[in-house]
Amino acid sequence: MRILVLGFTGYLGSHVVERLHALPGVRVLGGGRSPDAELGIDLATASADLLAKALASAAPDVVINCAGATGGDAVTLAEVNARGPAVLCAALREAAPTARLVHLGSAAEYGPGVRDTSVAESAATRPVAPYGATKLAGTVTVTASGLDAVVLRVGNPVGPGAPPTGLPGRIAGLLREAGRDPDAVIRLGDLSAYRDFVDVRDVAGAAVRAATATGPLPRVLNIGGGRAVPVRDLVRAMARIAGFQGRIEEDSGGSARSGEVSWQCSDITAAGDALGWRPAHTLEDSLAALWAAVRADTPSGQRDGGRAP
Repeated sequence: MRILVLGFTGYLGSHVVERLHALPGVRVLGGGRSPDAELGIDLATASADLLAKALASAAPDVVINCAGATGGDAVTLAEVNARGPAVLCAALREAAPTARLVHLGSAAEYGPGVRDTSVAESAATRPVAPYGATKLAGTVTVTASGLDAVVLRVGNPVGPGAPPTGLPGRIAGLLREAGRDPDAVIRLGDLSAYRDFVDVRDVAGAAVRAATATGPLPRVLNIGGGRAVPVRDLVRAMARIAGFQGRIEEDSGGSARSGEVSWQCSDITAAGDALGWRPAHTLEDSLAALWAAVRADTPSGQRDGGRAP
């Protein structure tokens, strides 16, 4: 089986590739803008014709699209998250119409949730920001493509390699900078929101299961932890794991982003039924692995805030 992973060097893509390499009989092809890519593909700019030629030469049985933008202006988000999947689907219809497409979407497509309620795939989608709106546009393109395609609507990924553009990675970076200085102060915005966190390794496992499953799959499957966790609890747990001895100050004035989406929780029943998938890692596992990875990337002289042990 030949599996092409687009965005193979990214946070999600690198974990997907690692999982795929463990499977016998699978040939993994990396696609993206990296110089190491076997297929140099930029979904934000590629034409459907050129992409179709690249796909024809690769002859994939499955394409897993992990390429996406989580930050940047609305134009950047639209180019990567909306245009990218549209061009990919058009190229696949021409060059590899029988290939399965596994596309990574986002729980942000749902928009604000209702407190104490889990959101199923049949729920209305009401994104409130360009990120969620552009991810939803990509999902609509994939589900309406006529291809053998499934969208994995991913919650808030956390775990080793989390980028600083997301909350877990940013918190880990701030804690690394603070070290064990008892006078350190970390100032954060509103932490009152609830989020559905899912380990990045579990996301990768779901993508691999979707890629290798036999028979048709539902058009959309939620991939999350299945419970809403206060962001404040995540920050406190991360600080405890890091041995942080300073003070965390929270802006009690709130933030527009948290106010718009104060609750997120995905119903992951369908993924269990279709893929036999359940999260294998607890949030504590995820945060411990994230901190271990951050520590491993920290020069030894900086691991305690520059102080001698």
